[in-house]
Amino acid sequence: MKAQLTKMFLAAYGRAPEILAGAPGRIEFIGNHTDYNGGPVLGAAIDRGVWVALAGRADGQRRFTSDQRDGIVTLAPGDQAKREGSENWVNYPLGVLHALPVFGLRAPSGFDYLATSNLPAGAGLSSSAAIELASALVFAEAAGERPLRETLVKIGKHAENNFVGVPCGILDQGVSGFGEKNRLVFIDCRGPQFATVPLSTGAHFWIFNTHTKHALVDGLYAERHGECMAAAKALGVELLVDTNLAALEAAKPKLKPAVYRRAKHVLEEMARVEAAQNALAQDDLAAVGRLLTASHRSSQHGFENSTDELDFLVDALVTMPGVFGARLTGGGFGGAVMAMTGADFGDAQAQIIAEAYGKKFGTRPDILHALTGDGARLL
Repeated sequence: MKAQLTKMFLAAYGRAPEILAGAPGRIEFIGNHTDYNGGPVLGAAIDRGVWVALAGRADGQRRFTSDQRDGIVTLAPGDQAKREGSENWVNYPLGVLHALPVFGLRAPSGFDYLATSNLPAGAGLSSSAAIELASALVFAEAAGERPLRETLVKIGKHAENNFVGVPCGILDQGVSGFGEKNRLVFIDCRGPQFATVPLSTGAHFWIFNTHTKHALVDGLYAERHGECMAAAKALGVELLVDTNLAALEAAKPKLKPAVYRRAKHVLEEMARVEAAQNALAQDDLAAVGRLLTASHRSSQHGFENSTDELDFLVDALVTMPGVFGARLTGGGFGGAVMAMTGADFGDAQAQIIAEAYGKKFGTRPDILHALTGDGARLL
């Protein structure tokens, strides 16, 4: 990747880069909608991501280019304005520049910047977190700073929340920042606190991206968030992580049925994350797979954030030899399904699933095979 990055940078700017960094995309492994409820979540950094190259400039200009877009975006010294239209991708690194001083870190003044990615567009693998963390690494290095990994993660989240304007939790940046090959990232979202847990080298990930999205997805996210907060309030706690299923059952008569179902899903999902950790410690991928599928069924029937397309994929996948389990990955209401498989599940089996899906829905899902990968790093 170093040689490829250098070649691209030379072609764009006519000189070699001085600093290179990369950060991976991520999969939400298990822990659906537990993050904003203060609970735990497991994620996987994958072996695809975003890479950034940088070289300083003495004139204060900041120039940005990407292999995903045409042309170079040039910002005059002091220009802090958010970009619009075809230049809006620059808001991710620009947001990081804005965030650095918030965390007591210097930002470089002038530079040439190039980003490249091998993450498929729109696959829900959080290319946004990857570009934020890779950008934070090169910017900090250019300014002579070496932030802690926890700070790096918080810089990325701050950039996305406060500059880009997406109210994401800590999952995306946390997994991209703390990922390790053959390990999953565990996040206790109350802290947040980060740790890694071993994952068998025999585990493979297959992503089936439907490219479907519920027309009311933003409103439905907000509605689910509100129902969880309503349940917590009725139970006398700030967040659902501070209560338990027994208390929920005792309060069931005073809760709206939908609010009860949402809270039950979240509390059971928190327990599934803990159970998955225990199964991973025993290298019991079959048990982990059953938990993944149970997570999807709970999303399907309790949290009601699945779709016919996602359900079809899970139903088809769990009948296939070599598949340990499958679930929707991410917020739901469309998007992608993640299957954890053994090495004996390959492209031929994936194509069988895609063909069946195509016959049902008239269009085939995109397929991505991934393994775990290392987290954000200087190259």
